[in-house]
Amino acid sequence: MKEVKNQKELAEIIAQDKPVLLDFYADWCGPCQTMLPILDEVSEDLIGKAEVVKVNIDTNRELARAFGVRSIPALFFLKNEEIVDRLNGLQPKQLLMGKLKALAA
Repeated sequence: MKEVKNQKELAEIIAQDKPVLLDFYADWCGPCQTMLPILDEVSEDLIGKAEVVKVNIDTNRELARAFGVRSIPALFFLKNEEIVDRLNGLQPKQLLMGKLKALAA
């Protein structure tokens, strides 16, 4: 799973021809830390089919602001550079996999 450091990196990732799951998190956030291994598994399971990337809201406040993040973890599903879905809080792996597989189809 990649970590996005700035707007330019994010633009390069979402310009690809595959769906992207964007995770806004913070190191101090308990639910975010619980989501980390789930997101790692999703990333591994969908290599080449989808990208899973994370954004630390403490070091990337401008990206968090641009996406309107109000609570974390905040998960955004992007396809063709557009936000197509959004989830907040802890989510099960099966739900994330299903959404990404549908977007990749």
